[in-house]
Order: sequence, then structure tokens, then C-alpha cells
Amino acid sequence: MDNVDAFVDLKAGTRWSATVITLAQVEILTRRWAASGEPLAGRYFWCSDGLIARVADITNVTQVLAGMIQNGDFTRILQRLED
Repeated sequence: MDNVDAFVDLKAGTRWSATVITLAQVEILTRRWAASGEPLAGRYFWCSDGLIARVADITNVTQVLAGMIQNGDFTRILQRLED
């Protein structure tokens, strides 16, 4: 997988989202956009809850998200979803 949308439901009742993407996928997208002209001919990439990971498979994403929850980083990186 090159990107995946992840949703995290915490015991406290809050829900969070992340779009996990690899650097290789960002490169593919920006090259494609360079040819199509979108966004500014591939000069940038962004997504509101973006998280770049070396590997975007279920095992790695689960480990990354668990680690982020453990060290508190997830509140700065993931997007909180309203009920």
C-alpha cells in the first residue's frame, strides 16, 4: 500500500483520523500533477491530516499510531473528528 486512511477510536470516546502516505507515493503524485498542471504543476503536496510513513501497511501503521498515542504525538498530528 502507498497510502491509507486510518481512524482511531480512543477509550475516552474521542475519534481521530490520519491519511498515511509514503514518500514514494508523494513522488508519484507530484510527478503526475506536474504533467496535469494541478496543484501548481506538482510543486507541493499537502493533506489536512497527513502522516508520512516508510511503509503504509496495516502492521506498520498500527505500530506507528500506537507509538504516537503512547508518547502523546497523535494529538498534534492526527485530526480530531467531531461526533
